[in-house]
Amino acid sequence: MSATDFPPISPLWTGLSCRCPRCGRGKLFDGLLTVTSKCAACDLDFAPHDSGDGPAFFVIVLLSALVIPPVFVLENMVRPPMWVHALIWPPLIVVLALILLRPMKAILVALHYRNLKHEYHDER
Repeated sequence: MSATDFPPISPLWTGLSCRCPRCGRGKLFDGLLTVTSKCAACDLDFAPHDSGDGPAFFVIVLLSALVIPPVFVLENMVRPPMWVHALIWPPLIVVLALILLRPMKAILVALHYRNLKHEYHDER
């Protein structure tokens, strides 16, 4: 099958649904963050479409923007002891990171497929 056999799919949609960026049907992940070797629905090889450290970087930047302002607000309004900060923020950051890493990785794999597929496949 060639790329013309598949309609163009939004990388944002396939990323948020963690589906194959070519067909939108096959699962992208085999486990929590491990990208499967190929799509079960359309046989697309995911090996060339690696997201690298990009998802971690974007999640760190996003979490910084989301968490740091409430930390300062809480500190300036209530002035709690340090153990309260240690009790609240690390678990929140870990949970949010785990929630955001998977879709961010899927979005970057989908964007890599959409923008650089001509370098890895004969799909012109």
